[in-house]
Amino acid sequence: MRDDRILVYEKPTCTTCRKLVRLLQEEGVDFDRVDYFVEPLSRRRLKDVLAMAGLTPREVLRTRESAYGELGLSDPSVSDERILDALVAHPGLLQRPIVVRGKRAVLARPVERVRTLFD
Repeated sequence: MRDDRILVYEKPTCTTCRKLVRLLQEEGVDFDRVDYFVEPLSRRRLKDVLAMAGLTPREVLRTRESAYGELGLSDPSVSDERILDALVAHPGLLQRPIVVRGKRAVLARPVERVRTLFD
């Protein structure tokens, strides 16, 4: 894979992910897809992607997931390291889709945010 090729981390059944794929296809953008439930992100990769996007682990938490409450992640004193561990162990906690291009990444919510990677 070329360094500037678009890589989409997604859950194929996610409505927002499907909207993003449709937008990229309509724009004629060549991209690769990774279902991160089938091919989970390693802790290191997740940390790197978040750094590229300028996001903290807390900013990508899906707060409506049952694991969010069960793991006590709403507590503001929970460390980024513990949140990273939870995101790796419970991929459903990760906001999606996340799009990477080269050394930049974006949480594509709304999906139009992906266009910032084309600048």
